[in-house]
Amino acid sequence: MEKGHKQEFASRRTFLATAAGAAMAGSLAPVVKATPMAPVGEQGHGVQRAAIRRVRIPSSGELIPAIGLGTSRTFDADSAAANENLIGVMQGFLDWGGSVIDSSPMYKRAEEICGTLCRRLGRDDLFYATKVWTKEGKQAGIEQMKRSGELMGTKRFDLMQVHNLVGLDVHIETLKEWRSSGRLRYVGVTEMRNMKKVEELVASGVLDFIQIPYSVTDRRVEERVLPACIEHGVAALVMQPYQGGRLFGAVNGKTVPEWAENFGANSWGQLFLKFILGHDAVTIPIPATSKPHHLDDNMGAGVGEPLDQDARTKLVKILES
Repeated sequence: MEKGHKQEFASRRTFLATAAGAAMAGSLAPVVKATPMAPVGEQGHGVQRAAIRRVRIPSSGELIPAIGLGTSRTFDADSAAANENLIGVMQGFLDWGGSVIDSSPMYKRAEEICGTLCRRLGRDDLFYATKVWTKEGKQAGIEQMKRSGELMGTKRFDLMQVHNLVGLDVHIETLKEWRSSGRLRYVGVTEMRNMKKVEELVASGVLDFIQIPYSVTDRRVEERVLPACIEHGVAALVMQPYQGGRLFGAVNGKTVPEWAENFGANSWGQLFLKFILGHDAVTIPIPATSKPHHLDDNMGAGVGEPLDQDARTKLVKILES
C-alpha cells in the first residue's frame, strides 16, 4: 500500500479515538483461498483491490466473501441519493466482491438506504440479511419482515435474524416456517449480552447463524459460544469488531507492528479484522462504515491469510499493555 494511504488510515485511528472519547477466538469447513470474485488490480481510493477470500456457511457449504457490511448508524441517512459517501461505500463493497449486507428495522432508515443504493447501482444479487424486532406478536413480525423486503428490494431474504432475542419464541417459529417454504434461506439470532442463551440456541439445531460481538478486547465468546458453533455447525457473524472505535483509541500513536506484513495487513483496522477471522468458528465480521476509504481498509482485511495463533496472542498483548 502506498505511504500516503497509510497516513490516511492513521487519521481514521485519530478520528475514531476522538469519537470514542466523546461518546464514551476449533474448526469449520476449510476456508477457500482468494479467488477472482472482484476486479483484481482495480484502483480505488488509493488502494489496489484484489480478490477477497471466501468462507463456507457450515449448514450448507455455500461460499460467501470473508468480509461483510454492517449498516447500524452509518446507513441511517436522510437522503441516499444525495450522499456520495454512501454511494462510494456501496460501490466499493461491490467492487471488492462483497455480498453480505446486514441491516435491521432497529437501524431506522438503513434498510431503505440499502435498497436505494442497490437500485441506483443496478444490483439486486447481494446476500441480504436483516432482522425481525418487535414484541407485538407473530403477525406484527410477519408484516415487519415483508416491509423490510420492500425497503431493501428483495423478495426473499438470505438470512433473517431475531434481533437481540426479542420475541424469540414467537418469531423463531415463523422463521422456521419461512425457511421450510423457501421464503428465506437461513435462520439466525443476534445477541450482545445473554451468551448462555445463545449457546443453548446454537446447540438446539434450529439455527444456521448467530450474530455476536467479538474483538481483540472482547473475547468472552471464545470460551463456550464459538466452540459450540464449531460443534453444531452454526455460522458466526461478528458485530462490533472495533468495539465502537475504542480499539483505535487503544493503539493511538502506536506503529503497526512489522510482523503484520506477513499477513498482508497494512493498518490496525485490518489487524483487528484478521484477528477475528483467525478464529476457526468465525464466518465473517460485518464492520460498518460511511466512508469509502474505511470500506477499502475493511475489505482489504479479506485479502491474504488471517492471523495465526501466535500473531493473535501478540496482538492481544499489544492491546493489554
